[in-house]
Amino acid sequence: MGRVWGLIALLMCFYRANAAAAPNIIAEPFEVFNQTSAILRCNLTETTLPVQGSHWLLNGKVIESSKSTEPSPYTSLSLDKITTHSGGKYECVFLIDPPVQQVVEVKTPPHVVAYKHSENGDENDKILLTCVSHGYPLPSDWSWSKTQADGSLVAIVNNTAEKYEIKSTPNKTTLAITALSIELDKGEYVCTGISDLGATSDRIQLRVRSRLAAVWPFLGIVVEVIILVTIIFIYEKRRKPDEIQDDDDSGSAPLKSNSDTNNKEKSVRQRNSN
Repeated sequence: MGRVWGLIALLMCFYRANAAAAPNIIAEPFEVFNQTSAILRCNLTETTLPVQGSHWLLNGKVIESSKSTEPSPYTSLSLDKITTHSGGKYECVFLIDPPVQQVVEVKTPPHVVAYKHSENGDENDKILLTCVSHGYPLPSDWSWSKTQADGSLVAIVNNTAEKYEIKSTPNKTTLAITALSIELDKGEYVCTGISDLGATSDRIQLRVRSRLAAVWPFLGIVVEVIILVTIIFIYEKRRKPDEIQDDDDSGSAPLKSNSDTNNKEKSVRQRNSN
């Protein structure tokens, strides 16, 4: 029985020693919310294990400039300008055995951008409007609406009369519109991304063309050719009578000259006979 209690006491001591040596990371700040810049700091405590270096991760990828081989239990990362592209899940990593790490979230409002701000569609065809989002966290919800003549917005409901189809993921949303109508569907559409930090929107201008729109340029070229041919024909027709008249005038002049010469010769003969 004494041996059993001795073994239990030994295990308890071993557990307490390991528990005391369990590493702990103190992160400051623990979360960055809607700031333009920040300095992330991590301090490794409650461990006697040797530190062989440290680095930072952003969304699971190593930030190369943050790599360090210094045996220091302290590391920091400076974010001079926080944008929608620099927000995300940062992690400080200390290279001990085994490595330990701590998460620091840098949150930014969603940044919604239309893939194209102007779209053109043909009557009775289908068109796809697209918006994407950047930032952390990404939108948890998306919505679409259409701007009315008075400036108000009317929400578009998914699968309305089989005309609208909305598909969304955290970083992207699409609105498909079928059987486009010039009277009903042209106008401004608004996509909105919503996250815990707020909502952001962007706008797309949709123009719907008649099916004959592609024919008009061809018809314009045909009309221009017809006008050009008509002008050439009229010009040629008016020019030919003038050329005939000129030919007649040039042919009668020598005849008149010969007659005058004969008359002169007769006058000379009569004078000589006298």
